[in-house]
Amino acid sequence: MVARSRKVVSGMVTGSPPVRSTYKVINDMIKAVLDDGVASVLLVLASPIILLCLIAVRLGSKGSPLYSQKRLGSRGRIITIYKIRTMYEDCERNYGPMWSGPGDPRVTPLGRLLRATHLDELPQLLNVVRGEMSLIGPRPERPEIVAQLERCFPAYRDRLRVPPGLSGLAQILQGPDTSLHDVQTKLRYDIYYLDNHGFWLDLRIAVATPLYMVRAPGPIIARVFRFPIYDSLPAEASLQGEGIAVSSRARPEYAN
Repeated sequence: MVARSRKVVSGMVTGSPPVRSTYKVINDMIKAVLDDGVASVLLVLASPIILLCLIAVRLGSKGSPLYSQKRLGSRGRIITIYKIRTMYEDCERNYGPMWSGPGDPRVTPLGRLLRATHLDELPQLLNVVRGEMSLIGPRPERPEIVAQLERCFPAYRDRLRVPPGLSGLAQILQGPDTSLHDVQTKLRYDIYYLDNHGFWLDLRIAVATPLYMVRAPGPIIARVFRFPIYDSLPAEASLQGEGIAVSSRARPEYAN
């Protein structure tokens, strides 16, 4: 089978994706079945924790304790993901979509705890059961932010070739995005996952996820599980002036 041409630009692969092999098709079918089964069990087990968190959020601040948001799923389909609310109600009304940085004043005190423990992500197990997400895959991003990132990184939309994941290679090896350099490095991990995803890689990411949750450094996780380690790339002209707003009390480092 002949693969379509792709090229490397600044350490990232761009161009048309390779033709899917029969192995990949079968692997994706098995993965979908495993996702549904494992996520269903985890959702039942996590239900009491989710319920307690929802009650605590409702008592701690006004507004619905369950938060929904539009994200881009597989092949660019818009999906609605669910999270336990960690920010004050209607906090984006005046400023629109933006990344959350260190010390984000929009996050409630309880929300900081939920984010630190990743308990706010548990309702997304429902998205996995519904077939909108996978347990392992690239992080789902907001349509508004994807449109901005594509101007800097044309290969960014390649991430939509597979369902977004509750956990993923880029997520466990690098923290949340607060600058375009973060996105640039994460995209390299996502492209690696797209080109190499399979049962063995997914299993290693799944086993490594608890280490990420207890704050194990990305380089250590990469060495233990034999993941690639990518250093930040030099600043490029294409990154200049393309920043996305970050809500933070700490000043993030942008590419200048």
